[in-house]
Amino acid sequence: MNRLTPKEIVKELDKYIIGQKKAKKAVALALRTRWRRQQLPEELRDEVMPKNIIMIGPTGVGKTEIARRLARLTQAPFLKVEASKYTEVGYVGRDVESMIRDITELAVNMVKAEQVEKVQEKAQSMAEERVLDLLLPPKRQTGFGTSSQPMELNSDIEQKDTREKLREQLREGKLNGRSVDIEVREKVMPFGVISNVGLEDLEINLKEMLGGLLPEKSKRRKVKIPDALRALAQEEANKLIDMDKVIKEAVERTEQAGIIFVDEIDKIASRSSSYGPDVSREGVQRDLLPIVEGSTVTTKYGMVRTDHILFIAAGAFHVSKPSDLIPEIQGRFPLRVELDALGKNDFVRILTEPQNALIKQYIALLQTEEVEVNFTSDSIEEIASIAALVNERTENIGARRLHTIMEKLIEDISFEAPEGGKKKIDLDATYVRNKLSEIVKDEDLSRYIL
Repeated sequence: MNRLTPKEIVKELDKYIIGQKKAKKAVALALRTRWRRQQLPEELRDEVMPKNIIMIGPTGVGKTEIARRLARLTQAPFLKVEASKYTEVGYVGRDVESMIRDITELAVNMVKAEQVEKVQEKAQSMAEERVLDLLLPPKRQTGFGTSSQPMELNSDIEQKDTREKLREQLREGKLNGRSVDIEVREKVMPFGVISNVGLEDLEINLKEMLGGLLPEKSKRRKVKIPDALRALAQEEANKLIDMDKVIKEAVERTEQAGIIFVDEIDKIASRSSSYGPDVSREGVQRDLLPIVEGSTVTTKYGMVRTDHILFIAAGAFHVSKPSDLIPEIQGRFPLRVELDALGKNDFVRILTEPQNALIKQYIALLQTEEVEVNFTSDSIEEIASIAALVNERTENIGARRLHTIMEKLIEDISFEAPEGGKKKIDLDATYVRNKLSEIVKDEDLSRYIL
């Protein structure tokens, strides 16, 4: 369990997300509460429920990014889902329990990848031996006798020397152009039988069930040596790891450290009506309730308890409000935090300050073509002003507007970069205005282009 203090968590989030101090503080406290819970005696530990959060704010202000970065920070299984894609039991669509099956699957893949990384060196070595066996098959033992022993000894020495020479060439990449026949295993699945089934979960479950019943079929393929090494290393790594331990750890990690980000929760909030679409919205909430409250969900990896999974919900709440959610759901999200809308000054900081700032990304991308781009301070101010203006006039999509504007701004430079050779380009406010002013002036055009 991660031991970062709330201040350390906020400091790490500050590297990637500008502003939103209240939201960062809320998630940092929720995460620290998890660590504190692990220090409690066992009889009290299960009584401490996670501090689920509702983030309220328009699109593009950092709600999803805060949750995603939080999960990366703690190396926790993280799943983002849209509440609006779920339907109440009895209607066509995905059921809410599928989110638990999905996050468990993610956790298994995460733990498996970690275990594969630990045995990768040994797996690579074993794969190398198998490729050498394909290039130089081991000499078969002949009959017994003493007369041929010196000849056989010489032959063994020669074969060993040849194998070591091949190993050296293999490691130096001199054999990368050669091909070898490898055997791959695949399950023959009657996909055609279920390909027209509309229910996603039913199709997945049928594939899993049939995959367990049907035998594997071996198939020989001719591949280049680098591809053979990768495929065989993966196969050897899978043999070296204990999947029972992987599944046990993954289920525990899901239960104790999993984070589920439920976006668009405002879309399933009922607005005082008792019939029509609102009935379906309330039905989804009532199906979601036991998952958030704490229940046990059956997955292909066994039973998974949801009692201590951290749920972070988010929504713009332009039409509805958090109080429109059913009282039971409201009670399971004790922390409410409102995120601030972004303005020009925020955009300037977003463009320049974070470790993954857009300006840094575009400079690095164009450097791969030997094009050195320099953004002057006034050009960054102009980009931020245009982003704020377009958001004000059209749909406010927050920081996502910067991606659209930057792509349009760099479009010609990026297109010409491979042909122009080494060059240096200074982008100032005048260039930005010339490139974008006509689009910004034409409000109808800006709706389509920016």
